[in-house]
Amino acid sequence: MNLTCFIIDDEPLAIEVIENHISKIDGLDVRATFQNAVKAFQALRDTKVDLLFLDIQMPRLTGIEFLKTLKNPPKVIFTTAYREYALEGFELDVVDYLLKPISFDRFLKAIDKVWDSVHDHTSGSYPLDVNLEQQYVFVTSEKKNIKIC
Repeated sequence: MNLTCFIIDDEPLAIEVIENHISKIDGLDVRATFQNAVKAFQALRDTKVDLLFLDIQMPRLTGIEFLKTLKNPPKVIFTTAYREYALEGFELDVVDYLLKPISFDRFLKAIDKVWDSVHDHTSGSYPLDVNLEQQYVFVTSEKKNIKIC
């Protein structure tokens, strides 16, 4: 069974990083990406997903404000460059809080937490199959993520 997800981030490169990490893991399916929370809110009315990768600092509506508007939110992993929102994030019952730039090993740990929260491992089924063929490194310079192949 795949986990379906939305990626919501105002930075295209941040979306690309998350999509790249997801592409290495069987069992995750990106349904859509959004550069603002308002469009994501509208899409959530029509599409049910299991997981949101949600940036905090976005124009018009922050990730925290967005999450507070959802009556029955899916699992959420905050993806942000700001440490100071971690406590508030966990008070909103997010599964994990990833600081940018997001390393693949830390991303995998967050996905494992999501998987633990939605699946029963007693069946022996564990779908996380990692493909490490594509290798990228992301570094932060002047508050921007830079992709190095």
